[in-house]
Amino acid sequence: MSIEDLMTKLKEKEKEAAENLDKYMRAVAELENYKKRAAKEKAEFVKYCNENLIKDILPLADSLDRACKHAACNADDLEVFKAGLKLVQEQLRCCLEKYGVEKIEAVGKDFDPNIHEALLQVETEEHEDNKVVDEFEKGYLLNSRLLRPARVSVCKHTKRKTATVKD
Repeated sequence: MSIEDLMTKLKEKEKEAAENLDKYMRAVAELENYKKRAAKEKAEFVKYCNENLIKDILPLADSLDRACKHAACNADDLEVFKAGLKLVQEQLRCCLEKYGVEKIEAVGKDFDPNIHEALLQVETEEHEDNKVVDEFEKGYLLNSRLLRPARVSVCKHTKRKTATVKD
């Protein structure tokens, strides 16, 4: 091989190296732009991810406003007010269910520390040991994951003391 051939090959390799460097720099820039775009999209998603839930809850807020307005105008009509509140409660239950929220049934069930939070222990003969006897605050699951434990009172079974009679 002559020097001219080697110089030609060197120039080709330099050109190829420059092209590869350019491709690499473009790929790095593209990756950085992608990261920025993904971060922006994620921030936007987090900012508005509850939008549909909020839109579905707004009619409940409207219903509660109407119920309160009606109660202020018709203080004597307690039964109608209670019926209206029941309807709003049902609307809310359906809305929560739509988004995968389910209520934890607690009263009468065995105490489970995974889904119940014991606030009180009640001594009684009427219920079995470790049964939930009262619920202070309902618990909820979101798509089978604990959202909030049910806050409950739990039974501590006591045996009735029988008096012994001495002869």
